[in-house]
Amino acid sequence: MSEQNIRKRFESALAGEPIDHPVYAVYDWFAENRLTSADWEPLFDQGLGQINHARLIKHEHPGFEIVETQSKQGGEVRRDVRLVTDRGELHEWYLGEWKQEHFIKTSADYATMAHALEGVRVMADEKPFLDSEASLGNRGITVGELQGIDRGRTPLMALQVDWVGLEQFSMDLADELPELENLLEVMKEIKLEEIRQAVKTPVKQIKLWENLSIETLGPTYYQRHLVPLYKQILEMMNQAGKRLLVHYDGQLKAIADDIANLDIDGIDSFTEPPEGNLTTAEARNLWPDKFLWQNINLGWYEMPQQELRKNIERVIKDAGHRRQCLMISEEVPQNWQETVPFVLETLRSLEG
Repeated sequence: MSEQNIRKRFESALAGEPIDHPVYAVYDWFAENRLTSADWEPLFDQGLGQINHARLIKHEHPGFEIVETQSKQGGEVRRDVRLVTDRGELHEWYLGEWKQEHFIKTSADYATMAHALEGVRVMADEKPFLDSEASLGNRGITVGELQGIDRGRTPLMALQVDWVGLEQFSMDLADELPELENLLEVMKEIKLEEIRQAVKTPVKQIKLWENLSIETLGPTYYQRHLVPLYKQILEMMNQAGKRLLVHYDGQLKAIADDIANLDIDGIDSFTEPPEGNLTTAEARNLWPDKFLWQNINLGWYEMPQQELRKNIERVIKDAGHRRQCLMISEEVPQNWQETVPFVLETLRSLEG
């Protein structure tokens, strides 16, 4: 299969044209930036595509400095990160890849973070996108991201996932902690400026790395905090001819109608049950025009081949042969040598 077909098929699918043979692609995170056991080049030769992510903005942050140190603890690498300001510092640390402590632990820490973000300047940067597109050729496509210290999420999700942690954040949000509310406002203005700058670049698709699973947030806070911000973001992006995709890899049924009412173009890493709680048929019925960047459930790769084939054929049929791709976006299957080529062959058999 020629590389040219992969990019063209992606572009056709994104444009809403009918597709019998969806693209099956892997995140660059796995293909390039993370140690995995998979041998990707033969899989690319067989027709696997690649989805690259390019940072679209640069930041200047005169209010803080990040200082990292590494040490050994229990045979693993410990990484300590200090965010240093002229009014004190915040600290988080990791053991291996796993975060053990978050920056924000008290109300005073919210205030310190808000002070740290004062004077942040955001600038558009198209070079990473252009470099990515040149390196990919026709193997896949590049989507833009807004990576900063908030990992490219909207403010509420950055606090929940990255800076506070679920338990503490949930209590502080329920208590309507003033310092939390103030930090959200500061972060919101920065996020909107990031969007203003990002839409100046040539990218067509911009992703927010929300990692949303609604059972850890709840519809009320989604509607109160995320929906209004999405609407502001979408207004700017639509005026610039850009499209928004959101990384929603969890359970979404409780906010399915809210998602339907937002002009979000794509649901990134959409996953069927048991990881998610919507089937492809339900998602297409709820969101007839949204692009399903669909992660194949890891458990499917452990099924007998005929069951795997039936699932692949079913989700393509249920998506209506339009606005869909299949992805390796959450984890690489251990039996990739057999299953990834099998999925590619299954997709080829559907063509025509």
